[in-house]
Amino acid sequence: MSKGRVTVVDIAEAAGVSKSTVSLVLQGSPLVGEATRARVNAAMRDLGYVYNRGAANLRQSNAKSKIIGVVVNDLTNSFFAELAVGVDMVVQSAGFVQFLANTGESIDRQSEVIASMREHGVSGLIVSPARGTTAKDLKPLVSAGIPVVLVVRNVPGAKVSSLVSDNRAGTVAAVEHLVSLGHRRIAFIGGFADTVVFAERLEGYRAAMAAAGLEFSEDLVVPSAPSRAGGVEAIGRAMLLAEKPTGAVCFNDAAAFGVCDGLRARGLEPGRDFAVVGFDDVIEAQTAVPALTTIAVDPQGMGRRAAQLLLKQINADKADAEAITGAVRLVVRESCGAGQGIFGRKMA
Repeated sequence: MSKGRVTVVDIAEAAGVSKSTVSLVLQGSPLVGEATRARVNAAMRDLGYVYNRGAANLRQSNAKSKIIGVVVNDLTNSFFAELAVGVDMVVQSAGFVQFLANTGESIDRQSEVIASMREHGVSGLIVSPARGTTAKDLKPLVSAGIPVVLVVRNVPGAKVSSLVSDNRAGTVAAVEHLVSLGHRRIAFIGGFADTVVFAERLEGYRAAMAAAGLEFSEDLVVPSAPSRAGGVEAIGRAMLLAEKPTGAVCFNDAAAFGVCDGLRARGLEPGRDFAVVGFDDVIEAQTAVPALTTIAVDPQGMGRRAAQLLLKQINADKADAEAITGAVRLVVRESCGAGQGIFGRKMA
């Protein structure tokens, strides 16, 4: 095999086929049998080959793509839709278009969509990594000099730019607020326990509980999928405890909406019988009934900042890594019962 860049000849040798057969596979030709196609694709994966459609389409070698790839882990969460809107605001005004892809928390799918975007000659990538993503998974992008900005979730050691929220400060503020309303049994609900974001938000929860003189209880930490369905399931488990919580800091707004649904299914009204605080402040938080108290992250603003950071790297023709932690703030609405005085009277 030749040294340096992998070629069609290298793939042909590895797969035991002709150069023309490899070319047919790359073109998606129906003339190639499935077994041969699978063998060629396996060789390409093993060698780390990425098909350059731009070159295949005879683009000028000095032409720059005007495409930004946006890869998110859960597009069913409205947070990421809002983030994508923020990205679009910036890239559109700069003459770029975004390609948006959802991985559904699959690292394999993530690899596929990133490879596909590279085939189409993206100028840079904004990625909210799937669970379990490591620096090794992102190394090919770094080696190729493709500008990358990670959002929401960071990947330790990845050597790419990142833009995340101050997760610890957010849950500290949420717990402090519930304590000020008279709560002592405060649950931490939702989120995948094997993610950095979960660890950071749980750390803030634990620190604030300790600062308030409240004992930390593992029973009150109830991980689940960070989704509406996950919130319903998690609050169901929490309400089975012998000493039930009276309020909850939720991993995100999606889980918080699910907690509200689950409470109502048990005849309890959020904001009256149980306090709920979310994390994100998606658009729906303001119009929900009751309106959701939450930690505001500004998803659209995060998208705009991520796009600005990526465009700066693209225009500078280099990918120097920057790590940015965005400030968050508590937005008090109705779901925590603030202003009603009900929890303070019950538990004082």
